[in-house]
Amino acid sequence: MLKGISPLISPTLLEVLYRMGHGDEIILADAHFPGESFNNRVLRADGLKIPELLAAILPLFELDSYVPDPLVMMAAVEGDTLDPLVEEAYLKSIKVTNPNVPPISRIDRYEFYERTKTAFAVVMTGETAKYGNILLKKGVTPL
Repeated sequence: MLKGISPLISPTLLEVLYRMGHGDEIILADAHFPGESFNNRVLRADGLKIPELLAAILPLFELDSYVPDPLVMMAAVEGDTLDPLVEEAYLKSIKVTNPNVPPISRIDRYEFYERTKTAFAVVMTGETAKYGNILLKKGVTPL
């Protein structure tokens, strides 16, 4: 255990967050996401929900302030609907450390899969919310 670091952050996740550079992306994936099909660096965070993981990560992780969309989620497939409570729960956790963050952008399912292929890592969580995946783009840590 380390002081000031949430116990939800595994040693492996802490290492991945540290190794990421500005502009790198990490996917926090819901339990249904095919992470291993798209990326070779997959971490397990089974049992953890994404809002709690966001609250643990974001005190350590600067979001990219040089892009319009440092936060990206998957858009609903045609004929499907999004549960607005999912994004609301994520933003509640995000805004604790990033009160002026731009709105979360949404991209097509297949575009999200393509971004996953080039992401630095994918964290498979226990999140069961439909369309619960979120991409975080790392920024430059201020001095």
